[in-house]
Amino acid sequence: MPPRKPAPLISDTEERLSKTIAGKKPAKKPGKAGASLGPVLKACVETTPAAVDDATLVAIFERLRQADPEPRSELQFQNPYTLLVAVVLSAQATDKSVNLATEPLFAIADTPEKMVALGEERVRHFIRTIGLFNTKAKNVIALSRILIGRHGGEVPREASELEVLPGVGTKTASVVLNVAFGVPRIAVDTHIFRVSNRIPLFPAPTTDKVQAGLEARVPEPYRLNAHHWLILHGRYTCKARRPDCPRCRIADLCRYPSKTTDLTPISD
Repeated sequence: MPPRKPAPLISDTEERLSKTIAGKKPAKKPGKAGASLGPVLKACVETTPAAVDDATLVAIFERLRQADPEPRSELQFQNPYTLLVAVVLSAQATDKSVNLATEPLFAIADTPEKMVALGEERVRHFIRTIGLFNTKAKNVIALSRILIGRHGGEVPREASELEVLPGVGTKTASVVLNVAFGVPRIAVDTHIFRVSNRIPLFPAPTTDKVQAGLEARVPEPYRLNAHHWLILHGRYTCKARRPDCPRCRIADLCRYPSKTTDLTPISD
């Protein structure tokens, strides 16, 4: 038999090194970033200040009245029926876009009878530039038929009767009652909701609660026109993205903590 080849010699150092490598545990994976950055940071949330007191509330509305003694709705209408239709169409749309659509529409259909005779397809054609025009055309024809069948073609003066009409909710009913019939209701839209919570006149999480709170708080001499004053103030001064606080007539009475300031021009 041929002689067996001798095993290769391995030095003690190499042997120890190979054993160390073979038995070495894998390195631990690094922890998630920020795992050892200390305590969790909490964001500082700006709290809503308390509502203005009664004396300040009166002062606010007195200034709004002095600036605009006889405010008017910016929606164009000829009678309670056309007002009702215009307000229904104004949901998720601007008053300007509604007025552009309703001017030719109301010229030929200013009563429920004429609107039904016009038909849904032609109504849809007139209001096609307004958002959700398909649904709104159906609602206008449907509510017109109900007015003819149940109310003799007249717009009812009760909120409960208005709110069951297609496309009519609490806000729409309140606008019609206030503008057409002089009922002191404060219809709360996004503008009034923002203004009421900012000043704040009556802070609340929903439009229904804001309306109830405002109608309970606003003094009787101002209640009839409060809807117009607040919506115009929110539309042109207390705007959503950047309120025009430097030119606001009630800025010193308002408790909004994040008032804007005039921008200082950069000099050369």
